[in-house]
Amino acid sequence: MSGKFNLDKLDLQIIHEMMENAEISYADLGKKLFVSGGTIHVRIKKLQELGIVKGTRLNVNLKSLGFDVIAFIGIYLEKSSLYDSVAKDLRKIPEIVRLNYTTGNYSMFAEIVCKDINQLRFVLHDELQKIKGIERTETFISLDESFNRNVPVYKEA
Repeated sequence: MSGKFNLDKLDLQIIHEMMENAEISYADLGKKLFVSGGTIHVRIKKLQELGIVKGTRLNVNLKSLGFDVIAFIGIYLEKSSLYDSVAKDLRKIPEIVRLNYTTGNYSMFAEIVCKDINQLRFVLHDELQKIKGIERTETFISLDESFNRNVPVYKEA
């Protein structure tokens, strides 16, 4: 069993397999896990209703589409109570692909993807700086992503 949702071994196997290959059909996944495709369908529906599975996304190589700059931005807030309103404003900036509320030096940490340095400059200077509640930011440009993976939720015995 796993966590507060009472997930069984099959639920964890389904999550594991779908994290590896979300394109697999329910029938093929059922064959692999020795259950029917209908069982997979019912389990996936249950996992969606619980909020554990939040849809499927296409994993795109952004560099091949011309997005050459990945940066991380540490955001200092004037007051931590401004988090919700600042997060709402940051959500409106499409280049920001991830935002976390953090402990440590920064109140928030964002990941941003841009086509080039000029677009990054625009987002930092023209978009971020006009958001009320942001005291200052610190930007880190990624030179290379060594890996990006999911955490293993199930291990074979």
